[in-house]
Amino acid sequence: MPNTFYNAFDVERPGRQRPSSGEDYRSPFQIDRDRIIHSAAFRQLQSKTQVFFSGEYDFYRTRLTHSIEVAQIGRSLAARLNQVTPGLSPERQIDSDLVEAVCLAHDLGHPPFGHAGERTLHRLMKPYGGFEGNAQTLRLLASTLFNPSRGMNPTRALIDGVLKYKTLFEEVPDQRHHYIYQDQAGWLEFVTGKKPFPDSLTPGKARNAFKSIECQIMDWADDTAYSLNDISDGIEAGFITIDKIERWAEAGDMSEDDSASIDALIEAMRDDQVEAFVGREIGQFIAAASLEADDRFLADQSERHRWSLVVSPMVKSRCKLFKKLSYELVFQTRQLQQLERKSDFILTRLFETFGDLYIAQSKPGRDHFRLLPEAEESLILAEPEEAKRARMICDHLARLTDGLASRTYKRLFDADYGSILDLV
Repeated sequence: MPNTFYNAFDVERPGRQRPSSGEDYRSPFQIDRDRIIHSAAFRQLQSKTQVFFSGEYDFYRTRLTHSIEVAQIGRSLAARLNQVTPGLSPERQIDSDLVEAVCLAHDLGHPPFGHAGERTLHRLMKPYGGFEGNAQTLRLLASTLFNPSRGMNPTRALIDGVLKYKTLFEEVPDQRHHYIYQDQAGWLEFVTGKKPFPDSLTPGKARNAFKSIECQIMDWADDTAYSLNDISDGIEAGFITIDKIERWAEAGDMSEDDSASIDALIEAMRDDQVEAFVGREIGQFIAAASLEADDRFLADQSERHRWSLVVSPMVKSRCKLFKKLSYELVFQTRQLQQLERKSDFILTRLFETFGDLYIAQSKPGRDHFRLLPEAEESLILAEPEEAKRARMICDHLARLTDGLASRTYKRLFDADYGSILDLV
C-alpha cells in the first residue's frame, strides 16, 4: 500500500536512475539506506573520534556506533510520532527507513579527530571556501570522491534530510560552521525544486532553521544520543565522577529541575546503574517530542515541510544541561585539550605538505614526490583551479580515519617509522 505522505517530488533523484536486473523489492528510501550502509565512508566511521580517540578502548563510542544509536533513536521517534499524531496513519506516515537513512548518513562527512579535526580543516580551508562536516556529508552523498559519475544518486528527501544548513559559505564568511560550500548552491535548488527562498528565510539562523521533518527528527535524535552517551563515556573514562559533578553543580546557578536531574544521575552512578539511567532518559527524550502542523515554505510541494517537531521545554533544558556537563568536565579537560592540540598539529602538517606539492604548484616537476594514490593525484594535477585542488586535498584528509592520519604523519615525518612493507 503506497504511503501518501510522500510523492514523486520526494523520491526524485538528481541523476539517471540506475538500471535494475529486475523489479526492486525495496522502496526508494530503503535503497538510499542500503547504499549508505554499504559505502566505504560509513565503514570508516568505525575509526573516527566521537569523544575519545578511536582505538584507545573498545568500550567508547566511535562515530559509527554513535550513528547507529542515532538511527535507532530516530526510528523510535518516527514510530511514536506516527502513532500519536492526529492525521497520520499507516497509509500516511513518516517513513522510518528514510529517517534511518538520514540518521546513518548525518556524520559521514566528519573528518578524523572529531570536532577538533573539523575546526582545523575549516581554518586551513577558509581561503578556499571553508570546511563544514554537514557540507562534507552532502559532498559524499552527491558524488563519490574523485569520481562524480559514481555518486550515490540519493533521493531529494534524503538530501533534504541531511541538509541541516541551507546557508552558503560566502553568505556567512566569518562563521566557523553551519553552512554548506558555495559550489553546492545547485543542491539547494534541487531540494527546493528551484523555488526561491522567501524573504523571511534570510541566510544564517533563519534559513538554517528551515528543515524537513526527517531532518528535525535526526537533529533531536542526535542531540539525545550525544548529550546522554557522552556522559556515559565520560563516566566510564573517569572524567566524570560524583565528586566532580557535585562541585560543578555547587558552582553553577541551577534551576530546581536541573538539580533534580543531577541528583538522579548521581544516584545512578552510586548504584552502578548509569546505562539504565541513560536508557530511561532516552525514552523520556523521545516521549517529549510531538508534531505540529505548520504551513511553511515548500508545504505545497511535500508533506515533509508541513510539520514541525516540538520538544518539551523542560526536556530541552535537560538536554542542554547534560551537554554543558560533558563539555566542562570532559571536553575542557587538560588531557583532551592536549590530544586536540596534537590532532590540530597532525592535520596542519599534512595539509601543508600536500598543499606545497599539489595546491601551490599546478604542474609539479616530472620527478616530484608522489604522496597520494595515483588516481587522486592525476585528477588533482588535471585541475587548473587552485581552490578546487585545495578542496580535493581536503577531501583526502577528511576521509582519513584517526589511525590512518596518525600513521601518514609518522610515515612522512618520523625517521624511525615505516618501511617499504608499510603499505597502509
